[in-house]
Parts: sequence; structure tokens; C-alpha cells
Amino acid sequence: MRACAMTDIGRVRTANQDYVYASTNSVGMLPNLFLVADGMGGHKAGDYASRYISEHLVEHLKQAGNSEIIPLLREGIEKVNKMLYQESRDRAELNGMGTTLVAAVIEDSTMYVANVGDSRLYQIRNKLKQITRDHSYVEELVSLGQMERGSRDYREKKNIITRAVGTEDKLDIDFFEVSLEPGDYILMCSDGLSNMLEDAEMEEIICSELELGEKAEKLITVANDNGGKDNIGVVLINPEIGKEESL
Repeated sequence: MRACAMTDIGRVRTANQDYVYASTNSVGMLPNLFLVADGMGGHKAGDYASRYISEHLVEHLKQAGNSEIIPLLREGIEKVNKMLYQESRDRAELNGMGTTLVAAVIEDSTMYVANVGDSRLYQIRNKLKQITRDHSYVEELVSLGQMERGSRDYREKKNIITRAVGTEDKLDIDFFEVSLEPGDYILMCSDGLSNMLEDAEMEEIICSELELGEKAEKLITVANDNGGKDNIGVVLINPEIGKEESL
């Protein structure tokens, strides 16, 4: 398995509130761990939130004893959510902060995913497929048939999210279990990437002959060339499914 994680401030923002983490080695009882968090809040509160949730979740998972992946992720995210929420209540300068979070763990040929907010995880098998579902105002209306995806109203309001880590004491987390096949790639990213590139652009770069790190760099470069209106967080994974069996 190979992975790379990169962030970029973009062309407009004055601070980077995205945080990424990638470990192809074990993290506690987990065989690996990948995270993307996109913070929100004034001043440095968004930067604080994304870093806090990621670093404290990793530390919790290193010490946790459960060996089942989904319960481990759920327990860890819920615990750190409460900690982050309490920080926002205790410190006035952090009031109102929060962060998206998408987490992934790969075991054998199965990927386990946890998601809160509108940072995304895609599976690429020649074609890009979004696994996570955005917790956003516009996607809620789309699901109710009250808004058309891609419409002007959709584009103007797509950054309004309906779930975030650290904004409330209790948290509703989505979980996904995905089967992987040889040749698959996994892309995790903040909306600073997905809002700046069309699906076809991401597909073309990820399916190219570039090295893994070069693919991640090119995704960020194109996002900036297309406007770079937000921070950009990218984790790109080649699970190399079937490689060990073929050796």
C-alpha cells in the first residue's frame, strides 16, 4: 500500500484550515489510517479544530483496545467531538469552531469509511465514484427533490454544511463499507479540491501514468490554476489490492 497526504493554502485564503494525515502502518489496533479535516471558524479557530480532531483521534486510536474497525472509529470520533466541543465552550476565541472529518481504514480488500461534513472520499476504478454523502444544505434539498444539483442556487449555497465535528455535544456520523479491487485508487479531499475540479479532471489525473505523489501535486496545481478559492487538502491512496498475493 502506498499513500501521500498534502495540503495547500490556495490562492485566496490567508490561513490554511485543512489538516491531512496518512499512515500506511498500524495505528493502535488499526492496520492503517487516513484522515482529512477542513476546519471552520474565525481567526485561527478553524485551523485549531481540524488539527485538534485529527491529532487527538490518532492518539485515542493508538491506545484503544477494541479490534473492530467501525466501533473503534465511532468511539474515537464521538469522544474527541465532545472534547473539541468543550474547548469551544471554555475558550471564547474558539466559540463556534468546528471541522469536517473523513476517515478511512483499509483491511485486506475492504475499506471502512467514517464521514461528517462535506469533505469527500472517492473510489476510482477507471471512473470516479463518490462514496461519502455531503452533509450540506444543498444536498439535503436535492434529496428532497427541492433543488437541482449544479443549479445556480446550488452553487451559491453549497458551502453551507449541516453537520460538523465540535459544534454540538452529540454527533451523527455516517459509515460506509466498500469492497476494493486490483487497480483501485482512493481520493480523500476537502471541498477546496472538489469545488475547483470537475470529476473528469480528477479522473484523468489519477488514472494517468504519473507517480502517486505527482498525481497529488497535480490535483493541487490544477485546483489553484482553476481559482484556488479555498484551502486544498488531499490524501491519495493506492491500496495495491492483490499485489501481495501475486508475489
